[in-house]
Amino acid sequence: MALLISDIIFGVCIVLACSYLFHVVSRKTSNLPPGPVGWPLVGSLLQLHGLPNEALARLSKQYGPLMSVWLGCKATVVVSSAEMAEEVMHRQNHVFSGKISLDAATAFGYDQHSFVLSQVGPRWRALRRMSNNEMFTPRRLDAMKGLREEKVGALIQHIREAAADGRAVDIGECAFSITQNLLACTLFSQDIADLSSELTPGGFKSLVYEMLEIFSKPNLCDFFPALRWIDPQGLRRRNGNALTRLYVILDQLIDEHLRAYEAAAAKGEAKKKEDFLDVLLELTRDPNSGFTRENIRPLLSVSSLYRSIYLSKFSLTSSHIVTHQILCCNFLLIYTKRTNFINA
Repeated sequence: MALLISDIIFGVCIVLACSYLFHVVSRKTSNLPPGPVGWPLVGSLLQLHGLPNEALARLSKQYGPLMSVWLGCKATVVVSSAEMAEEVMHRQNHVFSGKISLDAATAFGYDQHSFVLSQVGPRWRALRRMSNNEMFTPRRLDAMKGLREEKVGALIQHIREAAADGRAVDIGECAFSITQNLLACTLFSQDIADLSSELTPGGFKSLVYEMLEIFSKPNLCDFFPALRWIDPQGLRRRNGNALTRLYVILDQLIDEHLRAYEAAAAKGEAKKKEDFLDVLLELTRDPNSGFTRENIRPLLSVSSLYRSIYLSKFSLTSSHIVTHQILCCNFLLIYTKRTNFINA
């Protein structure tokens, strides 16, 4: 028995040593930028202890502004200077335009229809051109000026009511809800969050947070593709369940828009394109467009247009608002203390 255990340990050591040597030799003969050699199987994950951004900053001081890091079995190129970022994202953008495949996003083939996760090609360019023409134009932003003023007015009214009742107000949460509603009105002309309500299980707002949690967690399957058939953290399964519930809500919104089309057709009128969903439904009427009811749902989902285009800006806006409020309160406290000291 002892001999068998020693043979197993010896075999494992031989395999690890061969893997390490192969990793070192292949790295020297490849075109990858300089970087830490890493260990077999885990790569440089053990060197990214603590905050990943700080760990990568430490490594960049040793290996330069362009380095390669092995995250498990995946080779990753890290850019850590403005000059190199401009070179990669501006001058060499056609080389680095490929998209990574997130395992959690493969539920229901979501990554194949998502605007953000699908690979660059004719369909992706058509989607980008359509979103730029319909969502991010100066005309659309000017048309939403009244809506933005309305949402800010609702926030001020909510704060006044909370102050009158002596209730605390989470400014970041309120700002997040307002930005959700602004985007929802652009997508399908409806509010999806209430400033005075908590998270309702199964509601749109709770689905936003759930999918954000799923996609923000490091997934072992992304670092070790051999584990994808196991899904050890269950993130793909959770994302599939969340997408199922989300698609039920989106189907209701699509049905409402289709009923509006039918009502307008019954009156002999053409329904005006008021939001992004109207634009997508108009495309589904063209058999040559390639758009169907099934593949427009990912375009409206949380982690496609919502999460990847807007949410990073919205979360940043919320944190900026909270920071601004804290600074204002601190300044007011310091000003009051100095005034009282001078008056005394």
